[in-house]
Amino acid sequence: MSDTYIIAGGDMRFSALAEQLGDKHRVYTVGFDKNVFTSDKITVADNVMSVPQRTDYLVLPLPPSSDGITLSTPFYRGTISLKELSGKVRDGGIVFGGRISPQVREIFSSKGIEVIDYFEREELSVLNARATAEGAVQIALEEQAVTLAGEKVLILGMGRIAKALIRILSGFGTEMTVCARKYSDLAWAEIFGCKTIHISELKSSGVLSDSELIFNTVPHLVLDESALSQCSKSCLMIDLASKPGGMDFEAAGRMGLRAIWALSLPGKTAPISSGKIIGKAIENILIERK
Repeated sequence: MSDTYIIAGGDMRFSALAEQLGDKHRVYTVGFDKNVFTSDKITVADNVMSVPQRTDYLVLPLPPSSDGITLSTPFYRGTISLKELSGKVRDGGIVFGGRISPQVREIFSSKGIEVIDYFEREELSVLNARATAEGAVQIALEEQAVTLAGEKVLILGMGRIAKALIRILSGFGTEMTVCARKYSDLAWAEIFGCKTIHISELKSSGVLSDSELIFNTVPHLVLDESALSQCSKSCLMIDLASKPGGMDFEAAGRMGLRAIWALSLPGKTAPISSGKIIGKAIENILIERK
């Protein structure tokens, strides 16, 4: 017998996830309008009362809630209580969610339900990094009146997103410089064919004034007012870092610089792919537990 899933709330990523899981399992959804789905393999419930009482797996959005009490439901007109959902999981069942707050976790764990955060999976982070990098390049192509070929690009940081950016941008023929703190990261950037500069030399090297396109992936302030003062007004700056970000946007605005804070790109530019990535992470978790 196939497993039973409830996909509760979320955006287009989770409607795509529901349709993906529906190919192999019994899937019910709640917190969505019916017109969101194209597959006839899933059951769209009007409310929580209409979904099974003892489901195997409950999948919550990323993040599950903004207030710790009600479910995030951008595609639904009503309100759904997380406490009400907690009564739908069978003994031994699992609740999956992304960036689960302690308050949300407690709602389920207080009833003895296992709670797993799929956003902590490395494979999800890696594949999301690729989706983020693709979205960032899309922004660069749309916001500039020039080709990427031959453009002088500065990448701040050398984590997953930076590595994905390097791979994509190399196909466009850009001239890339990577600025990072760890010398091991700079060594990898050199192997990837990039010029390198240590973070301590960012403001003294002249690389800021020379760059035509800057991607920041460092989640703390790197491009402060003094750094921004060296940037050309024609330079496009795209901050991909999570909050608090790595750029002083107020200073950039005063200086007339073009700065974009591109948060949560996978869910915006590639929601279907992002939903499939989440689904794969959940499947991997369950395979590892067998």
